[in-house]
Amino acid sequence: MASEPSGEDQIVVYGASWCPDCRRSKQFLSSHRVPFKWVDLEEHPEAVNEVESRNDGKLIIPTILFPDGSFVTEPTNDELADCVGLVREAMSTEYDLVIIGAGPTGLTTAIYAARENAKVLVVEKSAPGGQAGVTERFDNYPGFPDGVSGIELADRIVRQAQRYGVEILPAVAVRGINREEPFIRVELSTGASVMARSVLVATGSTYRRTDAEGEADLIGAGIHFCATCDGPFYKGARDVTIIGGGNSGLEEGLFLTQFADHVTVLQAMSMLTASKLLQDKVYSHPRMTVWLNAKVQSFQPNEEGKLASVIVERDGEEITHETSGAFVFIGLDPNTDFVKGILDVDQRGFLTTDHMFITNIEGVFAAGDVRAGSTKQIASAVGEGAAAAIQIRYYLDALAAKV
Repeated sequence: MASEPSGEDQIVVYGASWCPDCRRSKQFLSSHRVPFKWVDLEEHPEAVNEVESRNDGKLIIPTILFPDGSFVTEPTNDELADCVGLVREAMSTEYDLVIIGAGPTGLTTAIYAARENAKVLVVEKSAPGGQAGVTERFDNYPGFPDGVSGIELADRIVRQAQRYGVEILPAVAVRGINREEPFIRVELSTGASVMARSVLVATGSTYRRTDAEGEADLIGAGIHFCATCDGPFYKGARDVTIIGGGNSGLEEGLFLTQFADHVTVLQAMSMLTASKLLQDKVYSHPRMTVWLNAKVQSFQPNEEGKLASVIVERDGEEITHETSGAFVFIGLDPNTDFVKGILDVDQRGFLTTDHMFITNIEGVFAAGDVRAGSTKQIASAVGEGAAAAIQIRYYLDALAAKV
């Protein structure tokens, strides 16, 4: 959630909750820990004059005002990154290892490699920390008996990587990779490219969202994508809601009955798509209810900014479903668009590797949530990062021995 700086030293984002570009800009600033004030024009119509005065009488959102009086309208993430002063140019053109993705997997590999004097560059299209950085809290990560916030854990890992000299480029996407003997060319969204002796793809995966109104603002504040991670926060809750009627949704719903008094499953289709065994378990469970033909229209917060209810359209009727938490399980997409047709993938689009994390291209490795067969848990993500680092070290040693 955005902080609200006072005085003149502030960034102000003017927009509306229904505007996709406004939500994207807010998410970008939040993920990079850039404080800003959010002004919703529907709640503050008096601010429309401020927006129109800066846009020649036009109402264009988002309009983002900076402390020096400058402003931008409908900025891309690249433009926003430049406006807030993020360093997006690599310090060198050649590296021992380029890691694509600055989540727990990529940063762990970077730490291991840099400790052995490898020259490491980490490229991250968003903000360092990955999904860990936008997760409310981890209670199942070893070494933190009282739990740890996602932001704190991500920041700790980033600082540790930087301590060993790891170079991190935030807000820079990778457009493609190509083998150019004896290197691998990594093409960046800035138009530049760097050469690497080895590459690790650790771009993770993205949970599909409902895109319903209010969803983006309530992620981590009542909306979640991992019951194993966040289910224990709802011990004793009157109701939690599962969105999605596939195997993952029903499995996680059954898991959540350990904590919540009741679990409601919302399925947009006229039938569940999970296995019959799981369906039988859910329908026979005394504390689970299934709503079919139930399409989520919006998520509503309470006065504290936490999820209070889900507005559902069911069989043509709009229903307000009060719930403490909503867990969205409508699919998972690997972040592999930039290597389509280059690296081998399975039927779901996840990268395939051998047991040493090696892909079909020499010198290119993959680990973490983007890899087929990974378990999508932070502890295993860190473990794969360490294991991949060892294999990359063997590869770099073999290259050096050939020289």
